[in-house]
Amino acid sequence: MKVSGLVSLAAIVSSAVVSAAPVLLEARQFSEDTSNQLIDGTPCRDVTVIYARGTGQRGNIGDPAAVGPLMFNALAGILGRDRLAVQGVTYAANIFGFLAGGDPNGANTLAGLVNMATSHCPKSKIILSGYSQGAQVVHRAAGQLSAEVAGKITAVLTLGDPFQKRALANIPASKHRVICHDGDNICEGGIIVTDKHTNYQEDAEDAAKWMASMVR
Repeated sequence: MKVSGLVSLAAIVSSAVVSAAPVLLEARQFSEDTSNQLIDGTPCRDVTVIYARGTGQRGNIGDPAAVGPLMFNALAGILGRDRLAVQGVTYAANIFGFLAGGDPNGANTLAGLVNMATSHCPKSKIILSGYSQGAQVVHRAAGQLSAEVAGKITAVLTLGDPFQKRALANIPASKHRVICHDGDNICEGGIIVTDKHTNYQEDAEDAAKWMASMVR
């Protein structure tokens, strides 16, 4: 890929992140761009979501108006706040990782978090989720898990998934839901970011309802 094309893609992604439509937020549990409830001493909860944000998004789950926090707040509203723990995956989330098919360090980190969750919170139901490059990271991480650990994962939800047509290693298709918009070039394996890829916030409530249905 030419450098000029790479710069152009970076500009498009940056513009998409900055121009995301603002929304009015009530006081909610996930009101910041970072959540570390698996590693910050939060007691084990009934459900643990490990989430990888998309390229260019802030913190380790994205800003409060991004799909991640909106989805977690909706899920907390269904399950109850004290039943849900969210752990973001800290990784570079830059263009180079996306072009490489998902940041390998991010995948290593996510796999390590899954191993930690199954070990430290064995009774917690584990959900993996990722948006855009985060979905790539989920795919890569799944391939690093042992069959025993993968068998303890309750559900996987990916949004704007560049690998939507690929099966997850070690995880049955019945546990994996992909949300991709018609016309989303990233979901089609392309590199063009349009509003079809930056508006997954509208799917947050539906995604949360599906997650809740998988852990009940």
